[in-house]
Amino acid sequence: MSWSWIRQASTRQRLLALLLPAMTLMAAVGLWFTREDAIASTNAAYDRSLLGAIRALDLNVSTASGGLAVELPYRLFEFFQLTAKGSVYFRVATADGLVELGNPDLPAPPTALQPGRPVFYDASYFGENVRVGAFMRALDDAPEGSDSRYLVIQVAEGTASREQFTAGFVRRAALRDGALLAVLLASVVAVLGVALRPITRLAAQTRSRAPDDLRPIEADGLPRDIQPLVAAVNQQMERTRQLMDARQSFVDDASHQLRTPLATLRAQLDYALREPDAGRQRLALQALSAALSDAIRAANQLLALARSDTAQALLEPVDLAQLARDVAVELLPLARTRGVDLGVEGDAGQAWARGDRELLRQALLNITHNAIEHGRGHGVVTLTAGADAQGYWLCVVDDGPGMPPELAGRAGQRFAKGRESRGSGLGLAIARSVIGRHGGTLRLETAPLGQGACVTLWWPLA
Repeated sequence: MSWSWIRQASTRQRLLALLLPAMTLMAAVGLWFTREDAIASTNAAYDRSLLGAIRALDLNVSTASGGLAVELPYRLFEFFQLTAKGSVYFRVATADGLVELGNPDLPAPPTALQPGRPVFYDASYFGENVRVGAFMRALDDAPEGSDSRYLVIQVAEGTASREQFTAGFVRRAALRDGALLAVLLASVVAVLGVALRPITRLAAQTRSRAPDDLRPIEADGLPRDIQPLVAAVNQQMERTRQLMDARQSFVDDASHQLRTPLATLRAQLDYALREPDAGRQRLALQALSAALSDAIRAANQLLALARSDTAQALLEPVDLAQLARDVAVELLPLARTRGVDLGVEGDAGQAWARGDRELLRQALLNITHNAIEHGRGHGVVTLTAGADAQGYWLCVVDDGPGMPPELAGRAGQRFAKGRESRGSGLGLAIARSVIGRHGGTLRLETAPLGQGACVTLWWPLA
């Protein structure tokens, strides 16, 4: 059974793959214990029969004639031989073995015999497996030929009958346990079918849904341990619905934002084509160029916003001061056109952070562009960067009129802009989306001197 199959198997198959070996192992262990108990019980029963034969021989041992004599109880031995279903051997001898009767060379006990205490053990006698019972007791008089005053009696029988009885008992137990295991396995399969029915029903209901059906899944009637999964799926579906709504709204707003400048471009182009005066035609072309620049910037901002919404932030070391200088250099021509004093505070190499440099550049570029465009003409715009024990920041400060009150509450929302703004209202939205990818916040505050705006990108330590 490979691990890849287990990973791809259903819950029912996994449970059966885990339960079946466990149940089989338990049945095998139980059968082993049954066999051991059967052997012990069989030995106990047959050993009592051996002990009876030893006692019968002991009652018929005599030393009255000076030697060692025994009168065999033939009827008892005939009955014992019938129950043993095999050969029966006996030996009556003194403890020193100098005087003995019966079958010589019966295997000796593994341990020394104690008077009055019978011992039973397994041995081999002329290639046959036998069970031997040995007993020792004291003699009143030592027989002729020996100085020992102890008598040893041994009776042995073949183990074929014992093994046959034990094998039959174990075979019946194995058949019983096998049948019980089969019934138990069938019961487990049936119980699993009933227990997993709610999951099967849930899967069928989910498959039958329309592709755009994002309603929450009903958790009533489901097992308690499945309800957290359903709740997590419902949360994901709600996030997906919100994302789809946001994207649909974005597409609608973006189409509107692009439709207006394109219509303006078309009108200005038609006017320039109809205008016979070269001076007025030149003015129309200049206006057309400015409108085209606005349209290009709006399209670029839409692409940047889409990327900031979907791209995964690639964290890498970023020199924030150098990043601020690069943005200032890129916007320096626009600042000169507006007569704005654009500057950067801080030296390169003094503020290092972890972040996505390209996303952060786009965010800072849009904030700085807004400060230049909507700040005070011939004013001052300053870029600062820094880092401390809590996080990192990029800040843009201007000395303009600040953000209108009606717009301050919607700052960072898409397409939120003032009445006289020629922009698309996406600059702060892009910055907010980028800093959200870094787990930070977009802060809008009044400039330190009480005039203008201070927009800060802040994000925590990685």
